[in-house]
Amino acid sequence: MLDKEGYRPNVGIILTNSRKQVFWGKRIREHSWQFPQGGIKHGESPEQAMYRELHEEVGLLPEHVEIIGRTRNWLRYTVPDHWIRREWRGSYKGQKQIWFLLKLVGRDCDVSLRATEHPEFDAWRWNEYWVPLENVIDFKREVYKQALGELAKLLFSRNDPRRLPRGDHWEPAVKTEETQAKPEST
Repeated sequence: MLDKEGYRPNVGIILTNSRKQVFWGKRIREHSWQFPQGGIKHGESPEQAMYRELHEEVGLLPEHVEIIGRTRNWLRYTVPDHWIRREWRGSYKGQKQIWFLLKLVGRDCDVSLRATEHPEFDAWRWNEYWVPLENVIDFKREVYKQALGELAKLLFSRNDPRRLPRGDHWEPAVKTEETQAKPEST
C-alpha cells in the first residue's frame, strides 16, 4: 500500500529502558543495525501497527511497554534506487513513518527476537539515546534525527545534556540571573 507520492505508510519504534537508553537491533544476516519498524496494514491505525510490529520484531506485548509519545506528523525517507526491488521501481520511493517513543516496563528477558517465524533481528543491545544517528544507514539518518529530536523532549528534562545530540546547542527560553544583561556601570 503506497500513498499517491510513492511512500509506504510505516511505524518506527524507539524503545527505551529505565536508564533512557534505546533498543538497537541488528538485522538478521546483515551488519546493519536499526530501530524496529514496519508497514501499516490496510485498516490498521499507526498504534495498532506499532503493537503488531513490536511483537513481531521484539517479542513484546502491550503490557510490557508504556507509550510516552509519538511524532506529530509523518516523517519520510527516500530509498536509493539500488536498494529498491526491480518490480517496485518507478512507483515506490520510500517510507513515511509515524514514530512512537516507548518505555519498557517489563524486563529485558521479555525481549524475544524469535517471537515469530520470520525474525527481523538476530542480536540487540541498549545504546545511549543519540548513538543510532552515528550508525544507521545513510538514507535513514535524517528521519532518525527528526524522530529522536522531536521525541527527546518527552524523555529528557530541559536541562538534561542528553536532550540534544553532541555538538548541538540551544538557548534557555527563560534567562537565568547569569545570562541576563547587567546594567553598565557609569
